[in-house]
Amino acid sequence: MKKVFVNGTFDILHTGHIALLEYAKSLGNKLIVGIDSDDRVRLLKGSLRPINSQLERGTLLNALKSVDEVFIFDTDAELVSLIKECDVMVKGSDYKDKHIIGQDICKEIVFFERLNGYSTTEKIQHIVNR
Repeated sequence: MKKVFVNGTFDILHTGHIALLEYAKSLGNKLIVGIDSDDRVRLLKGSLRPINSQLERGTLLNALKSVDEVFIFDTDAELVSLIKECDVMVKGSDYKDKHIIGQDICKEIVFFERLNGYSTTEKIQHIVNR
């Protein structure tokens, strides 16, 4: 069985997330998604995030047909332990020239070309501007 791993915040699900998850699922038999805990999101994205709690984000991701398992992680070490269990890690194309946590232990990293116009930050800004 080929296990594929994707991680992120997945704060407000949008078409870009769905495309990423469906692509990742097409690369193997089982798709495992790691989501940043609420505390970790606040550290990474600021005190106004996440919009949706880790429970809500996990529930929405678990409801998608492409997703087989969802795990919440709070530390880099927890993220690495999830990556160790997988054969392929899928990252957004914006990570091509950046350090990726777990890159030294992952068997294969595949980059997904992000869809223009689909970003949670952009969605939030659009709502605020309305």
